[in-house]
Amino acid sequence: MKNLKRTIILISVITLTAFSAACAKTGPAPATLTISAAASLQNAMEEIKTAYAKENPNVTITYNFGSSGLLQKQIEQGAEVDLFISAAKNQMDALKDKDLILEDTRKNLLGNTLVLVITRDSSAVSGFNDLTSDKIKKIAIGEPGTVPAGQYAEEVFTKLNMLNALKPKIVYGKDVEEVLTWVESGNADAGVVYGTDAKASEKVKTAAIASEDSHSPIIYPSAVLKTSKNLNAAKDFINYLYSGKPKQIFEKYGFTYIAK
Repeated sequence: MKNLKRTIILISVITLTAFSAACAKTGPAPATLTISAAASLQNAMEEIKTAYAKENPNVTITYNFGSSGLLQKQIEQGAEVDLFISAAKNQMDALKDKDLILEDTRKNLLGNTLVLVITRDSSAVSGFNDLTSDKIKKIAIGEPGTVPAGQYAEEVFTKLNMLNALKPKIVYGKDVEEVLTWVESGNADAGVVYGTDAKASEKVKTAAIASEDSHSPIIYPSAVLKTSKNLNAAKDFINYLYSGKPKQIFEKYGFTYIAK
C-alpha cells in the first residue's frame, strides 16, 4: 500500500512538473494586438514584430500604419487599437486630453531628424534656401494638420522666412511615405521627410538636414489605450520596446533610441 501511495505521489509530481513546463514554454494566453504606428516606423516595426514573436509565439501583432494625425482621429472615433506610437507629442496629448490612454504607460521611445531630399541624379538643391529657385517647381511635404513631418517642415520654412514664398510650390502628401514616393518618381523636385525615410530609399539622397533649432523636437511617444481588450499583452509589448532589446533594430533604421 505504501508503495502504491508513493507511486501515485510520484506520478502526480511528474505530471505537475510537465504541466508547469508546458505552461512556461507556451507563455501567456494567446492574444492579438492591434498597433497603430506612424508610417515612418513601418520597416523597423516589421522587424521588431519578428524578433518579438520568437520570445512570444502566442502573441499575434497586427499593424495599422499611417499619419499620426489620421491614426489619432481613428482612435478618437472608436477604432479598436491596443497601442499607439505617434511621430509627435501633439497627437498623444490629444488622446490624453480625451482620457483615452493609460498615462502610466506613456513614454518617449524615439527621436528622428528632418531632411530635405532630392532624386539621386539631381543637383538642383544643396540646401533649404535653394528651394526658392525658379528651377524648383514642386516641393512635397506632409499635410501639416495630420502629418507631423509636414508640421516640422513648415516650422523650418517659417524659421528661414520662406514659407509664404514657397506655398505656391508646395504639394501635400497624406503621410511621409507618399511624400517620399513623389520625390522618388520625380513628381516633386524635392521633399521634406525624416532622416529614416531618406536612409531607407535607394532613389533619393539627402540634400540638407534641418537644424534642431529650426523645428520642434522630433519625439515618438507610445502608450497603451484604455480601451485595449488585451491590456496585459499590450503592456508586455510596450515594456519590450523600452527594454533595450529593440535598440539595435531602431538604430539600424536611423532612429535615436530614447526609451524614457
